Amino acid sequence: MTGCVDMAERDVILSARLVSSCVTRLGRFDTGLQHPYYHVALPDRKLKDISVLCNFVHLQKLELSNNRITDLSCVSHMPFLVILDVSHNEVSEFFGFEPPKNLKEVNFSHNSLTQMKDMSAYEALVKLDLDHNRLERIHGLEKCCKLTHLSVAHNHVAGISSLDDVPLADLNLRGNRLKSTEGLENLSRLQSLDLSLNHISSLAGLDNLCMLGSINLEKNQISEIEECKYIHSLLLLRDLNLLGNPVQEQPEYRLSVVFLLQHLTMLDQDKVTVEEKVFSINKYDPPMEVVAARDHMTQLMYQLMQPQLLYDSTLPSDDAPYPMLVLTGPQACGKRELAHRLCEDFHEYFAYGICHTTREPYFGEENGRDYHFVSEEEFQLLEHRGAFLQTVQHGGHKYGLSRDAIEDVAREGLACCVQMELEGVLSLKKSIFEPRYILFLPTIVDNYKAVLRSRDRYTDAQIEAAVSRMELYADFNREQPSFFDNVIRCDYWDKAYQMLERVVKKYLLLEDQEEGEGETTETPPQLGSDSPTSSHSATAPEPSELLYRDHFTKTQQSHKTPVELASIRRQERPVREAVTGKSPGVYSWLIRSSDVSPGHSVDTIKGDRRPGSGVKPVLPPIPPGRKTPQANSPLASPGLRHRQVQASAQR
Repeated sequence: MTGCVDMAERDVILSARLVSSCVTRLGRFDTGLQHPYYHVALPDRKLKDISVLCNFVHLQKLELSNNRITDLSCVSHMPFLVILDVSHNEVSEFFGFEPPKNLKEVNFSHNSLTQMKDMSAYEALVKLDLDHNRLERIHGLEKCCKLTHLSVAHNHVAGISSLDDVPLADLNLRGNRLKSTEGLENLSRLQSLDLSLNHISSLAGLDNLCMLGSINLEKNQISEIEECKYIHSLLLLRDLNLLGNPVQEQPEYRLSVVFLLQHLTMLDQDKVTVEEKVFSINKYDPPMEVVAARDHMTQLMYQLMQPQLLYDSTLPSDDAPYPMLVLTGPQACGKRELAHRLCEDFHEYFAYGICHTTREPYFGEENGRDYHFVSEEEFQLLEHRGAFLQTVQHGGHKYGLSRDAIEDVAREGLACCVQMELEGVLSLKKSIFEPRYILFLPTIVDNYKAVLRSRDRYTDAQIEAAVSRMELYADFNREQPSFFDNVIRCDYWDKAYQMLERVVKKYLLLEDQEEGEGETTETPPQLGSDSPTSSHSATAPEPSELLYRDHFTKTQQSHKTPVELASIRRQERPVREAVTGKSPGVYSWLIRSSDVSPGHSVDTIKGDRRPGSGVKPVLPPIPPGRKTPQANSPLASPGLRHRQVQASAQR
């Protein structure tokens, strides 16, 4: 073939004949009278001199890879050139030609470039490849307002500057000498970043790259998992590569990174599974439901490891469970104060269930009245002995409700009123008890903050954390509207207690004994309402309403004839006698002889400082000769079973 290159020659001078044999893509001028060629490809020709290309002024794409070219001045005569590929040559001068007006893609990889120059004249440049040269610094690209792809891999780059205004989307800095990410802070359009094979030890500076979707940090010096905090806010980040970094030696490395960066789909070139994400959340920041389930399983396991006792005082009766009232709400919402006041005002019905805690008493708190204040070791010992129904850790301290705290109240023939955090409520709901749950919810943030500051025990950070907990309670109630039996706004405690008092009277069916029976009764508020409560009729509630069970029981009893009531009592009597011990039952062999549990004499009971204790109970009295199990627990031993007022009146 005429014009073929003799591959045995060391240096080849490009001829017009050779060029004409390698041109492709025939085009046409605007006049339609001439037809130029737009594309010349001359790879692997050992070319040294390409000056003949000065005559091919209409070229748009020029490929000269894998030659021995050192001079590119001929490109100055190609005003229409768009793509230039001179990779794998011997070029040492950075852009040694006059800039073509429409030059968009340039490949200078595998050459001998040592220094960049001002690129202001190359405004149309979109893609620039400078891999495998000897560049030490990236600069001069400030005016390249269309440059989106820049690759400077395997150079000697130790610093980056003047890239703030460059709209880069893809940046490759692999195999350089970078020790930090300085100079990348303002690349807000960056989507892919390759920093592998460098000496980077910190990810500081990447937190503003909100469009970043892929980061390659393979074989750097990242040693701490905490460095992920700098890229935690990059919500579009999907691919992260930390292979070959010291951080991989950290325990639970992969699980920790997956937890911190939940939006990842690839980590270290392996797919991140849904199971890994769920497991990481349950390990490091479990939802309240998971915490409650774990706590319930833990307490149940400890209880099953102990000798089994029959807690007969809180056994559910044949017509209703043991009555309990649980007040919950965020920190310093007043639930403990309202619980004490309720037990004092309704001392014939309620007594306060005293929880255990490992924190120190606040000013005005009393041991044995507000809490049982114990040490960490004592709390752990009680937990291992199966003493608690539920425990929760809040504010760095542990709180726990013991089974015997409820039994102490039930033994007096009273209903138990306790207060706890939301996590405790979730755990208690998994137990055998079926309390009524009332949520106290502050709705005015400024008032709530003022209450916290007035106590002089919270820092600003703790106050903000408490406010976030307030929002947590509000969100939980909004997402699960039927979870609580009642919701009461507690921005003003006096109004909150009035509402609580009204709700409790409805629970106890005491409204018929008061004047104004025909008035409507208020129900707990919905957040955002102007009035503290929303009302509904007390005479005919819907079956879906919370108080329908009480209304139904009362209505059904009021319509029964004396003969029917007597028949029902005769049917219930054998069951009652078996449960209360008046006649032998299936549990009688479990109950040991003792009228009063060890450590709880009558005098001790009367001298208790708990609100509501030491008064005449209105619930059924302790049957004569009743036997109770011996208590091996360090807490108060179980007492006698509670029965409701209505059942007692019927008998």
